[in-house]
Amino acid sequence: MKKQITTVAMALTLGLFTVNAQDLTSKKGEPILPEEGDWGIGIDATPFLNYAGNFFGKSNNNNAPTFNFITSNQTIVGKYFKDATTAYRGAIRLGFGSNSTTGLVQQDGQSDPNVTVEDKKTVSGNGIGLSGGIEFRKGKTRLQGYYGGELGIFIGGGKEKYTYGNAFSSSNTTPTTYNFGSNIIGSARATEIKYGSTFQFGLRGFIGAEYFVLPKMSIGGEFGWGLSFKSTGQGQTTSEYWDSTNGSVKTQTTKTGKSSSFALDTDNNNSVFGPAASLRLNLYF
Repeated sequence: MKKQITTVAMALTLGLFTVNAQDLTSKKGEPILPEEGDWGIGIDATPFLNYAGNFFGKSNNNNAPTFNFITSNQTIVGKYFKDATTAYRGAIRLGFGSNSTTGLVQQDGQSDPNVTVEDKKTVSGNGIGLSGGIEFRKGKTRLQGYYGGELGIFIGGGKEKYTYGNAFSSSNTTPTTYNFGSNIIGSARATEIKYGSTFQFGLRGFIGAEYFVLPKMSIGGEFGWGLSFKSTGQGQTTSEYWDSTNGSVKTQTTKTGKSSSFALDTDNNNSVFGPAASLRLNLYF
């Protein structure tokens, strides 16, 4: 029922602007279609269509729509119009961050449980995604078709670092350690976990259409097909433990496996740009 209401709402919305569809300027003389030198951004249209559908259906608790990314990998998508029928497309994501978690454990050698030391886990990561391409447009009415091609890359990685308040020693060969979930490995404890670096490459052709419901504002969508390659390199875990034979703290490093994949398929199965077969709201200025 909700899907039917949304469909009806969309049809009504489009219908309101179908009058004088051949006139490509508004009553105020504003151009309906993008022009040479215009810029554009794309966002997910679903929250807006759901809001309209719930509004016409008089649904309770109808939340205001929000700006959502088009792609599942959260790239910011934009266009620049070389002329009225040709546009350069691009997308970007630059992500860097870290977060820390601390855990308190009793200080070894103390009988008072309120005397504690701090163990700390720090997770950091990065991700860089870039794409670029060209789009050719066709159509002389509010309904515009387009096609073209683009390529994209993504590079990412990350690691975990651990510090501990209770140290290994000859008098404390099993220090009390906070369990963060991945740091305790048998009788050893991790000091650093490096994720394998990820590299992804994609090349696709696309075809789509959009309908301009207001001057330089359209609803549309596209499908794409192409190839993608993804490779994740080896990671490694460095841990420390007490070597009772030599009576000292030792470190060891273990490798993790690596993986790769190749696909020649539709967007939803292989693209570095994320699923593209969804409705999008395009804004030009």
